[in-house]
Amino acid sequence: MGAGTTTLRGMSVISEDRPWGSWHVIEDGQGYKVKRIVVHPGKRLSLQTHEHRSEHWVVIFGIATCTVGETVVKAGPGDCIDVPLGAMHRLSNEHSEDLQIIEVQQGAYTGEDDIQRHEDDFGRHE
Repeated sequence: MGAGTTTLRGMSVISEDRPWGSWHVIEDGQGYKVKRIVVHPGKRLSLQTHEHRSEHWVVIFGIATCTVGETVVKAGPGDCIDVPLGAMHRLSNEHSEDLQIIEVQQGAYTGEDDIQRHEDDFGRHE
């Protein structure tokens, strides 16, 4: 994939390139993690759930198409989206500029292996 360190349960990963863009950890503490996520134009993250964390997205730049459960909303700079623990969700960029969000994860475990992919444009399964 890309830059960063290898993910091991209980260890922090600093950043990683993904087929849809990249993410960078801003801060990682007991029960929370804060990331800056960049989604390239026309790309989207997998449709996924998490067993151990909820997420709160704040759009910094661009327009996000946010799917949470059955609800799909467009969110622009300053808009916030809550993703409850266990909710099916996806972040998409249907526009021509990079999308940047700040993601705040809260929960007992915030490791990268707490992703259950239900649908993925890049053939990844976890």
